[in-house]
Amino acid sequence: MCFSPEASFAGGVIISAIGLATVKKVHKPSQIVFASIPLFFGAQQFIEGFVWLSFSQPEFMHYHRLFTTLFLLFADVFWPMMIPLAVLHMEKNDKRKKILRILLVLGLSVSLYYGYCLLFFNVTPQIMGYHIQYTSDYPKILSLIAFVLYLITSITPLFVSTIQRTKILGIFMSLSCLVTLIFFTQFLTSVWCFFAALISAVIYWILRDAKRVYILDKAALEKVLPVTLQINEQ
Repeated sequence: MCFSPEASFAGGVIISAIGLATVKKVHKPSQIVFASIPLFFGAQQFIEGFVWLSFSQPEFMHYHRLFTTLFLLFADVFWPMMIPLAVLHMEKNDKRKKILRILLVLGLSVSLYYGYCLLFFNVTPQIMGYHIQYTSDYPKILSLIAFVLYLITSITPLFVSTIQRTKILGIFMSLSCLVTLIFFTQFLTSVWCFFAALISAVIYWILRDAKRVYILDKAALEKVLPVTLQINEQ
């Protein structure tokens, strides 16, 4: 969240609370990775809050590079592999699983590329107005390709999945990226993460409704099963 340290920490608290509520809606082990996404978004917002503080607070200035690296590990390295992995875990359709595995491999490639860049190239964050701009000297020839693959691996799995309402999440993420590209191009890394973090509420909604359906189906099965047994006995 790129507007101020207070906004980052407040956002971290709110998003983490949504994350905890989302995890409580898990009723299948396959949902755990997907449900944990808001918690990671919350952690990311907390870290960027410390990036803000490292610009002005003496006790945090010594950790400026550490906080910047941790934030970029989340923003650039973590999400391209996390999203396809989370969706793949929930998917039941074999054909869709094959596509998601391909996207996961692409995501891992993107993550490795950005991880390599973080190790061997420089990133300089700077405050511009109410935003943080992350300027890097990553190889220019690969920057556009890496960014396009980042978007593909972070958004496409949501449209590939047969899980109910993940496409709505994909639409929200696509719109947030589009708004960021149009109005906050220089601050893409920070601002898009802010919009994506707000979408944590959609993840909660998806799992909340999935749990309701699960409970209703289970209750219906429990009503039907004794009747079936009685018929069989007769």
